[in-house]
Amino acid sequence: MKPSTHHGGRLDEAFRLHRAELVRVAAFILGDRGAAEDVVQDVFVRVHERTDLTAGDPQYYLRTAVINGCRTTLRRWRLIRRHAEQQGQQSACPPLTTEEAALLDEDRRRVLKALATLPRRRREVLVLRFYLGMSEAEIADTLGISPVQSPTAVAVDRIPISVSTAS
Repeated sequence: MKPSTHHGGRLDEAFRLHRAELVRVAAFILGDRGAAEDVVQDVFVRVHERTDLTAGDPQYYLRTAVINGCRTTLRRWRLIRRHAEQQGQQSACPPLTTEEAALLDEDRRRVLKALATLPRRRREVLVLRFYLGMSEAEIADTLGISPVQSPTAVAVDRIPISVSTAS
């Protein structure tokens, strides 16, 4: 079945409308655009195969699925690194290729480096808040966390001073 005919064409429309944004979100979380594209593609393939997603806007589901896919990728990378270290090898998955690093300007590299120092959950919160412009309640709902304390404030407090005060 073609994506354009699946779920009344809504998946095709969701792909056109949300794919680029989802890839950027995943790239911010993973620090690797190629891996981000793979995660987003896998999400759309899984959605295409599901028949129970017929009502409503799929954006919420897609975002949550992409974040979960990023978590899975990060866990896999950690296992690969741990195994490589146990074998006395260098890390099998560098965060950026030489070409990708050359394409990034200095400010963006500093932001990505600062994001990489944060725990996964804080990194996700910052990407959802400042990149996607989601509200605190939407972030809490998407990540399945309690909005009692502002997740954005907690994450921002953990950004290294050299990045958060740079202009």
